Amino acid sequence: MSSALQFVVEGGHTLSGTIRPSGNKNAALPIICGALLTEHPVILENVPRIRDVETLVELIASAGVDVTWAERNTLHIHAKTVQSAKLDPVLCKKIRASILLAGPMLARCGHIELPPPGGDVIGRRRVDTHFLALERLGASFEVDEAFQLSTPGLRGADVFLDEPSVTGTENALMAAVAASGTTVLRNAASEPHVQDLSHFLVALGAEIDGIGTNKLTINGARPLGSATHRIGPDHIEVGSFIGLAAVTNSEIRIADAGVEHLRSTLMGFARLGVSCTIEGPDLVIPAVQEKSIQSDLGGHVPKLEDQPWPAFPADTMSIALVTATQCSGLILIHEKMFESRLFFVDKLVGMGARVVLCDPHRALVAGPSRLRGSSVESPDIRAGMAMLIAALCAEGESTINNVGQIERGYERIDERLRALGAKVERVEDRRAR
Repeated sequence: MSSALQFVVEGGHTLSGTIRPSGNKNAALPIICGALLTEHPVILENVPRIRDVETLVELIASAGVDVTWAERNTLHIHAKTVQSAKLDPVLCKKIRASILLAGPMLARCGHIELPPPGGDVIGRRRVDTHFLALERLGASFEVDEAFQLSTPGLRGADVFLDEPSVTGTENALMAAVAASGTTVLRNAASEPHVQDLSHFLVALGAEIDGIGTNKLTINGARPLGSATHRIGPDHIEVGSFIGLAAVTNSEIRIADAGVEHLRSTLMGFARLGVSCTIEGPDLVIPAVQEKSIQSDLGGHVPKLEDQPWPAFPADTMSIALVTATQCSGLILIHEKMFESRLFFVDKLVGMGARVVLCDPHRALVAGPSRLRGSSVESPDIRAGMAMLIAALCAEGESTINNVGQIERGYERIDERLRALGAKVERVEDRRAR
């Protein structure tokens, strides 16, 4: 199992070459769930072959859906029938994405028994938005050991989401596509993965206006057919590779980077003194960087903060924090979304980083600092990748434990980094011997 594996990293090497981002994990998961809305075959291309996706594939197969990998990154789904609306609690516990089956299963079966979802331990992740939105669309729910949802028939409504939750928006959107009448979703999330799901649903035959905005209008209950859809590039992976190039003083080309979705990411890294060049569909990070944190007007300490799209993405904050340790100056990192995401900072401090964790949401970073190799854990997907990037710029050897967390979100990351010249080996956990 991946949880019994480690990455052994030899840091301090300059990298070079071209890397291509995988398909967006956070688009693939809802789109796989959305394929259950139609009785006709669906082909999904550029699907990242990662643990979270494979767990979701296993979960929908256990519900009677015909799902097969045609090629490494091509998935065929045919939900001609959905035989069970009682989801496997063991599989649900492994991923948070299991909650995205609520809308499609309500549409197909009229009810669903949904065990509590799992996922990263990065603080409380409320599910109220999902259920309140589905209730507005005609569902009722009870909460005991599992979430019990049922509906006599979904119907369109004017829905104001109590927060711009990405997965809450996606669940409501999928339910609205199946609901009779018109639905207006207000305060909707508009991240690239929400847009990708919307485009997939339109390819099936749905009618959705306002894609890319925080107001979506859906004319529901239209007949849905077959579709072939290609998952877009993962902008969080792109942000990870920008940070990797910056801290290792490497020139890296990111091919087919989805540059139309990178404005806030590039602006955030520019605040750290890291610049990138757009060349057609590619993004090039030069080896020579200023890496000087840009003070606010008047010389005040700047702040990098995450906010709902189109602002700087929450999932890139861990990467930005590690990058800041290698930039000269002082910056406040303000993670607003999750109260436990910054708790990996103590591991960076142990490697030599000068970081003060002010509270669960804010960290003050003073750079640059020389990082030393260490043995560290991967507490969640993004912090795990951040620690891997830190290890690649550190002096000496590092061991990254619990790499299964990283592999939940990054496909074959050790192989892809080795292709750039990184010294990363995947070995059996030495502690288990």
